[in-house]
Amino acid sequence: MPIRFYNSLSRSIEEFNPIRPGRVGMYTCGPTVYNYAHIGNYRAYMFEDLLRRTLKFCGFEVRQVMNLTDVDDKTIRGSREAGLPLDEYTRKYKDAFFEDIGVLRIEPAEVYPEATRHIDEMIGLVEALLTAGVAYRADDGSVYFSISRFPRYGQLARIALDPERQVARVRHDEYAKESIADFALWKAWDEADGDVAWESPWGRGRPGWHIECSAMSMRYLGKSFDIHTGGVDNLFPHHEDEIAQSEAATGRKFVNYWLHCAHLMVDGRKMSKSLGNFYTLRDVLDRGFSGREVRWELLRTHYRQTLNFTFQGLRDARVSLNRLDEFVTRLKEAAVEPNAGRDAVEERCRNAAAAFLAGLEDDLNISAALAALFDLVRDVNRMIDAGECRGNAAETVLGRLRDMDRVLGVLDVDRSETVPGEIQALVDERQAARKARDYARADAIRDELTAKGWTIEDTPKGPRVKRA
Repeated sequence: MPIRFYNSLSRSIEEFNPIRPGRVGMYTCGPTVYNYAHIGNYRAYMFEDLLRRTLKFCGFEVRQVMNLTDVDDKTIRGSREAGLPLDEYTRKYKDAFFEDIGVLRIEPAEVYPEATRHIDEMIGLVEALLTAGVAYRADDGSVYFSISRFPRYGQLARIALDPERQVARVRHDEYAKESIADFALWKAWDEADGDVAWESPWGRGRPGWHIECSAMSMRYLGKSFDIHTGGVDNLFPHHEDEIAQSEAATGRKFVNYWLHCAHLMVDGRKMSKSLGNFYTLRDVLDRGFSGREVRWELLRTHYRQTLNFTFQGLRDARVSLNRLDEFVTRLKEAAVEPNAGRDAVEERCRNAAAAFLAGLEDDLNISAALAALFDLVRDVNRMIDAGECRGNAAETVLGRLRDMDRVLGVLDVDRSETVPGEIQALVDERQAARKARDYARADAIRDELTAKGWTIEDTPKGPRVKRA
């Protein structure tokens, strides 16, 4: 079955057909590096990681571009308040972003263009819009896009322009969602910008936020490309403005498929510092959760459904991942036993693989994909219990899990955790105490291991120790 996506442009599910067969150009709106990214940001980046991994899983070659917005109203304001040059101020948050995506196991994009390194491309695009007659200079030297001169404005957000309505002019980067406004392409320098400015044909100034993404996406993906993604909050005005300025400059369709993920809520409420439920990834990690657990929590809800983030959800994620870890351990133990059950296991693996792929191809239906995984876990666990999955049959299942993990990024099939010497010594001492029927000492050692962050499980083949 061909892969299908919900296209925000058409408001319908469409079969995906890239411009170049077998290759996908994808642009994702990255972080504005004025602070640490929060979990709402990472909900979007996780959806985009699932999309990227799914496309590769389906055999496509992916070229992903994710921008770093390092010049806009927020970054300038933050750098001035901190008393730091813009580049020095934003570098801290750029570095933190790359650390965070590593913790969350998000595959890196092919290109991470920084806005401040692409000013020439932005100036060139503004010049093209002036030449096309859809942009104009204001008295202060700023340049604005005239939405009344672009008849298709509103095609993404489904906004109809009223020809009798006076259109406002908006200079700042972000404006009210209900506003219909001529937006700034180039902003003339003023005192609030401090030392942040570049020379242009219209005088000193800086680019508007919307022009940055158009210039950088076309620089690395061409005038037309396949997929543009972001959070639903970017749909208007940001993505609408991107379409208008890009298509007005080139005369070509900008993007074929627009994919947007829904909002993230925290405990059923909008995330807000005033409500005390605003969390960066680092805040969550400081509470004792792992990047792997956060990844699972952000991944398991369909991208077009609102995700309700809770710490109980993270605890549930830990339980689910522990179940998967236990399954992998059982398979590895069964793999060293004499062969049994390969034909039946291969059939179950084929069925699971087909259901897993079908879910992903259906607009990234992660619930269906995960159901296929857990059905496989249930069935094979029963076969292991019955002695019907051993040797090469168990290796077959491990191979299927590795394949699924190309998309999920959480299964850790080949992770070999080294048990520190002091921990192993306690395990051995506990085992000796059990043999000597000194159960009080054995229980005390178990408590000591728990306090050190390790759990121990007694199995017919001996004790099994792992990190809590």
